Amino acid sequence: MPIEPPPPARADIYDVLAQLGISYVRHDHDPVYTCDEAARAVPDLGGAAHTKNLFLRDKKGRRHWLVVTLCSKAVDLRALAAVIGADNLSLGSPERLADRLQITPGAVTALALVADPQHAVELVVDSDAWRYEALCCHPLVNTSTLVLARADLQRFFDFTGHVPLIVRVPARG
Repeated sequence: MPIEPPPPARADIYDVLAQLGISYVRHDHDPVYTCDEAARAVPDLGGAAHTKNLFLRDKKGRRHWLVVTLCSKAVDLRALAAVIGADNLSLGSPERLADRLQITPGAVTALALVADPQHAVELVVDSDAWRYEALCCHPLVNTSTLVLARADLQRFFDFTGHVPLIVRVPARG
């Protein structure tokens, strides 16, 4: 049975962005689950970084991370674990994702941090993505893509209280 976030989480993200005075460009599309599908569905949106977001957990499931990186990067989880001080990183389950961020696989996004007032999820942003003036992200669903200015995304992080750890996310190979 698919895990669905509560309906208010979907609608409220636009209210939060409006409350913060954050503007965006929105592109609606069919559901996408991978960067390749997103590349086919989403046109070039003004040179914004096309990002992927990984929901990760440590070996014992005590710590969780949301990692924002470039779609073009194949992440080396072992090397990333050393960079962020974790042990044995792996993808978090759909159940953990729904519990911690109220979203489903395919809709993983930095904007989901609005659903984490306890700061149970740590934010890691790849410096290779952060150098872009704007980044693409989903608005809690995988049927739209928003382009947000980096400064506005930082304002959103400030609002949620998530301090991004900005590091160079290691790539495989």
